[in-house]
Amino acid sequence: MKVLVYPHTMELGGSQLNAIELGAAVANRGHEVIIISEDGPLVELVHKLGLEHIRIDPRVRRRPSVHAAVQLVRLASERRIDVVHGHEWPPALEAFGGPRLRLGVPVVFTVMGMAVAPFLPRTVPLVVGTAEIRRRCLAAGYTFATLIEPPVDVRANAPMSGPNGFHAEFGLDSTVPLVVVVCRLVPELKLEGLLTACDVVGRLAAGGASLQLAVVGDGPARQQVEERAAMANTAAGRRVVVLTGAKNDPRPAYAAADVMLGMGGSALRGLAFGKPLVVQGEGGFWQLLTPQSAPTFLDQGWYGLADDVPGGAGRLAAILAKLLADPGLRLTLGRFGRQLVVERFSLERAAAVQEEVYLAALDPARSRRPVATAAEVARCGAGLLQYKIRRKWQRLCGTVALDDFNSVEEQRRAAARALDHRTTKVDEPTPLPHRPASGCG
Repeated sequence: MKVLVYPHTMELGGSQLNAIELGAAVANRGHEVIIISEDGPLVELVHKLGLEHIRIDPRVRRRPSVHAAVQLVRLASERRIDVVHGHEWPPALEAFGGPRLRLGVPVVFTVMGMAVAPFLPRTVPLVVGTAEIRRRCLAAGYTFATLIEPPVDVRANAPMSGPNGFHAEFGLDSTVPLVVVVCRLVPELKLEGLLTACDVVGRLAAGGASLQLAVVGDGPARQQVEERAAMANTAAGRRVVVLTGAKNDPRPAYAAADVMLGMGGSALRGLAFGKPLVVQGEGGFWQLLTPQSAPTFLDQGWYGLADDVPGGAGRLAAILAKLLADPGLRLTLGRFGRQLVVERFSLERAAAVQEEVYLAALDPARSRRPVATAAEVARCGAGLLQYKIRRKWQRLCGTVALDDFNSVEEQRRAAARALDHRTTKVDEPTPLPHRPASGCG
């Protein structure tokens, strides 16, 4: 099987890391996997994993891009591609409007954000990252929605013994407990929690607590985080918050941490290193991963929404104080998290499910069906047009979100759409129609 994998960007980030690492794991199962993308830091990882990389022509790019769709058509034809796999909505629409509509080549979509764009075709196999989002998609009319939780390479991401140079590189005190967060510094999803973490660490340190915080990552919100970090350091009277910038290989940061803050794939990588995890969300959401809280995150994903932004600082402060006072608890929770990731989130397990999704897309029974009905194409086009108009208006008003379908507003809108479309019970959907689906639905 020849698979063309198309991540939405090659900047450091969870969705694109998942796309590349999962592509390599599928290749290890005996398939030919090609990555097509724009240039970016993660191209180096593609080559390191032994995958072929094809560069998207960097001419003027829109979201979605007709030019990119044409390039996908040409490549799919020349290389006899069996399946095109678009990660996140712009590549998904380009794959659908190009190879699927023009050539009839099967396509698969993956959306690892917190909401699925409502204008994606509902007849294409869709992969999402949480059980809750999968239920919403099925309720909203998606024919095939499969759960693949963000996979982790548990061999490459594993507990390390001894110093690794991270403390020394950034002037951190190796005798003081270190809290680490690894993420993109962007307004949506991340910024509220980052600013709260800086405030809490500064306040605890000013009160005599022994701790420090390393923020690993970069992005458009860096200046705001730097300003809040400076305020925390001033309040503490010493350097307790450090911004390291982006790291192509953040594993030393995970390994150096005593406590991890995070969401999504970063949270899972922290667990793979055997670190206690405080799950970050929005609206003041902070919760410690324990055996009791784990079922919640296994259902809704490694994220949460609350309705008390001011109360979030108090919650985080209480959790950190508890962890800092009890090294034995940190060790116990770290071991629990490592075991959870190995058993449920391994890359090998995810690759087996992804392979089944590809085989389902290639099922002859599906290939005999129409590529898309006129009504479906019209619905997608109208929905995209409405989205573009809304985005243009928001841009004029100065309220546009950079990570559009990760905004709190869009998440709540997606939940409402699922409720509006629900007509039947979908808790136990029919498996993908090629063989028992081993976690697919």
